Amino acid sequence: MLGWRLLQRTIRIHHTLLEPNGNSLVIRGVSLLQRPFTSSSSRNDAKSREGNIAVLGGGITGLASAYYLARHLPRTNITLLEGSPRLGGWLRSTQVDVGTGKVVFEQGPRSVRPSRPNGWVTLDLVRDLGLEDQVLATSKESLAAQNRFIYFPDHLVRLPGPGTSMLNAIYSMLSEPIFRGLMWACVTEFSKPARAKVDKSHDDEDESIGSFMSRRVSPGFVDNIVSAGIHGIYAGDVYQLSIRTIFPWFWYAENLMGSASKALVERCSLQWKQDAALEAEWVKEPRVSDAMWAMRSSSVYTFKKGIGQLADQLVTKLRASSNVTIRTETVVEEIQPSQGRDTETVSPKFLITESLTHSVQMQILTRSVNEAPWQVQTESFDHLVSTISGKALSGIVKPGPSLAMLSQTPSVTVMVVNLYYSNPSVLPSRGFGYLLPRSLSFEQNPERALGVIFDSDATIGQDEIPGTKITVMLGGHWWDGWAAYPDEDHGASMAKAILKRHLSISEEPQAVRVGLQRDCIPQYTVGHHQRMEQANSALKKFGGRLRVAGNSYNGVGLNDCIRSARDVAVSLVEDSGERTGLESFDQKNRPAFTHAKDK
Repeated sequence: MLGWRLLQRTIRIHHTLLEPNGNSLVIRGVSLLQRPFTSSSSRNDAKSREGNIAVLGGGITGLASAYYLARHLPRTNITLLEGSPRLGGWLRSTQVDVGTGKVVFEQGPRSVRPSRPNGWVTLDLVRDLGLEDQVLATSKESLAAQNRFIYFPDHLVRLPGPGTSMLNAIYSMLSEPIFRGLMWACVTEFSKPARAKVDKSHDDEDESIGSFMSRRVSPGFVDNIVSAGIHGIYAGDVYQLSIRTIFPWFWYAENLMGSASKALVERCSLQWKQDAALEAEWVKEPRVSDAMWAMRSSSVYTFKKGIGQLADQLVTKLRASSNVTIRTETVVEEIQPSQGRDTETVSPKFLITESLTHSVQMQILTRSVNEAPWQVQTESFDHLVSTISGKALSGIVKPGPSLAMLSQTPSVTVMVVNLYYSNPSVLPSRGFGYLLPRSLSFEQNPERALGVIFDSDATIGQDEIPGTKITVMLGGHWWDGWAAYPDEDHGASMAKAILKRHLSISEEPQAVRVGLQRDCIPQYTVGHHQRMEQANSALKKFGGRLRVAGNSYNGVGLNDCIRSARDVAVSLVEDSGERTGLESFDQKNRPAFTHAKDK
């Protein structure tokens, strides 16, 4: 039983992937956005506070940050700066006319999980934006919610999960090559020694997911199962990504309890201070309890016109706000903090420009993409919220405290191929789709695909006509170091070849859309936590004038981005000193690893 529980926890990463929709969900209750972030006195101060804040980046994090700030600082001017012509970042939903009607193609994220606590923040934002009647929720009882597959070695293998009895799961683990030896590895996990620390003076040593899970479970488990899940979430290399950052429960379980099995027996849980505070707020004032109750029966949700509706509605609300200015095709060339009086150290508050009231500001150099490189404009703001990638930010802060550690977060490029077939029965199996592990032979995956999503099962209710929608994801870490990527025609050919080889689909699709998403998913490689801790210290030297949010730091999912936007806005509304957006990486904010008996 213990081995089964450990197995269930270790393959739960697959449950964060796409699942199907059910009927439309109407969210009821009162929005948390209508309730104050702070006390009444602080709230009154915030409403009367004047100033200028710039938000760098017009992706979902930047849009949400500007929205929260505009709502709670009505007398503060919010300027959103985006370098490209479009807003929304990686949320890219397109309605495609296929002749007899329209279908929705997603080139980025396509669903959201209503999980606590970050999912609650997103759900609250959805309601506040007036999108509740556009929500399409996914039942946990649907085929796509219960049927998730891995392709190995030459066929689809259904993973144990919702709707699977223990008897059927055991039979599958004994008969399928992908699970060979896994049951015994889980049962004996408790007896495996913890890793000997290289430096016994501190307990922060990190390790790759692959190395950690190979030690604690088995190499086969990593190569056949975990790597597939990582392909679906991060498009990354399981032997490069950080166990501490991505699966912190396992890291703390070994470091504090000696094994995951012992932690399971004692029903240990991981709780961050900021999460506990947020959940306590919801418990104290459960004004959206109806919505939470309704979402309990849903695994994920999306919108009738695609997940991009969330970004579109944010843009609409921001453009209607009198204190918000949106400028696209505006590149931030430099952020120019200056040193204080002491030449050896940097002043806690960078004196860039100083008004008659001696208020310290930050200065940036911007340029329109339509202007010559030397035609830059100098602008001053009281605060900057950067939602651009950490790597990009590290390259434009000069001079000032070095943020070089942010440049060490690489990103991967993914090609997304959407295909629509008029035949509604083209798929041989029903479910959310399948992922491809690193152990799959080259003959079975020469295109270096990451996974295939059965969109016609996963997003029911979006399209005007019946048929079959499929998305093929290619590249990721497999394409690291490539000087050039396949063009659209080649990408479409590769996707069709994969579907023919794996699913025996030889029909020609009625519509195909190919998109190359360059550097779209940050990779939290080994040592990420320590680097972010260093970045937090460096950002503190800006005296709270520069703060960060977004997927470069503490979560690549849509919920993570919106939560980080809310948190950075809260810190500015509260005017809480030298905040950075990276407080969760501070030593004093370590999560509590508690036992059931302690609760």
